[in-house]
Amino acid sequence: MATPVKVGVAGGEYMESVVVLEWTVKTGDAISAGQHLVTVETAKAATEIEAPCEGFLTAIFAEPGTEVSLTETLGLIGADTADTAYEGDEPATDHAPVADEASLQATTSEAVSAAESLSPPTPGGRTVASPAARRAAAMAGIDISRITPTSPTGRMKLRDLASATIMRAEIPLVPAGGLSANEAGPLKVYLSGTKTGIPVLMLHGFGADAMSWFPIERALARAHPIVRMDLPNHGKSPRRRMTRFADLAREIVDAFDALHLDEVHVLGHSLGGACALALADIRPRKVASLALLAPGGLGPVINGEFAAGLARASRPESLEQWLKLSVADTRLISPEFVGAAMSSRVDPALRAAQAQMANDLFPDGTQGFDLRPALQRVECPMRVIWGKADAVIPWQQALSAPGRAGLHLFEATGHVPQMERPEDVVAILEALFAASGGKQ
Repeated sequence: MATPVKVGVAGGEYMESVVVLEWTVKTGDAISAGQHLVTVETAKAATEIEAPCEGFLTAIFAEPGTEVSLTETLGLIGADTADTAYEGDEPATDHAPVADEASLQATTSEAVSAAESLSPPTPGGRTVASPAARRAAAMAGIDISRITPTSPTGRMKLRDLASATIMRAEIPLVPAGGLSANEAGPLKVYLSGTKTGIPVLMLHGFGADAMSWFPIERALARAHPIVRMDLPNHGKSPRRRMTRFADLAREIVDAFDALHLDEVHVLGHSLGGACALALADIRPRKVASLALLAPGGLGPVINGEFAAGLARASRPESLEQWLKLSVADTRLISPEFVGAAMSSRVDPALRAAQAQMANDLFPDGTQGFDLRPALQRVECPMRVIWGKADAVIPWQQALSAPGRAGLHLFEATGHVPQMERPEDVVAILEALFAASGGKQ
């Protein structure tokens, strides 16, 4: 019996469907458990779907460009190349397959029970809702019987909770006692792109994750190996106390050393830009070029309310306002984008860790670290990219860069130039990589 490959929870709590971008394997290939099989696109980023078991890829049902629901079968992994029989091969419908409902209910039984205790049965009987919707309702303290489903079948989904005016109680910000004990383990690293050439190491900003590089990652991956890393307390990396920036820099250097790379192009955004600069300063012989996008560490001023607000945002409505502050054109922050961003922040423990991190690194709403001396020491080819409408970190801090650095300032662009000006940013980066020398 073959094992279905599905998006499942990897698609995010607040997503209903995804678009298949590309398969990294083909039918007949031998597969290892945990191997990256297919990349799908949400409203916010690209997500890599891993193999649930080892075997052989015996079928691909969703070709690139296809939009599929989170419960739909993308492909099959069989015990041998002829194994294509599997259970639940009926077409996807508005109702999730029973097997998936059961497995999700098993992992969220406490939350479901809490939701049911909050919501008395409706006159017509028990409220029909997806397990994810019940879990979110339980965490937010919402009476789901008071929400009208938008689905023609009457089945309540997460999108109904996200848009419901009744959704007023916040998900708890931090567990009792604040940040839990430090978690062990390495930082999460994602690999993509070509197999040859100098890798491009991408370090994301505060409150984001490695998937936030999606607007430019696919373009760069056509010609370069790509290494993306989740910072501590972000994405799938461990939660650990960062009492000062030096702690964070050490974590990044240790994770970089563990990759055993001879040479890299380093790209960092915001807090990730500060980390990229620190890495270039500590491991100068390893860094072929450095690109800083609205980086931290070049002056004391920062919008402290933004960092704190982003960290504690526990509902789509509040998160949306902080996300809009990060861009000049707020039309980029669509409801789908907000939902996808919220899906990666639904865990209260993650938000608690980020709130603590914001308090430690940005005390009293300022940048508690100064990397301007490090910036002067960097000798590799360097570009600084900034939007002149940045409402998070003033673009004037870019003027502290040495004269040998290339400076790119964009009008009508906010704090996220890779999202607001992806084609321009890719062109700048490709020129930088070419100027750095070495094999490309």
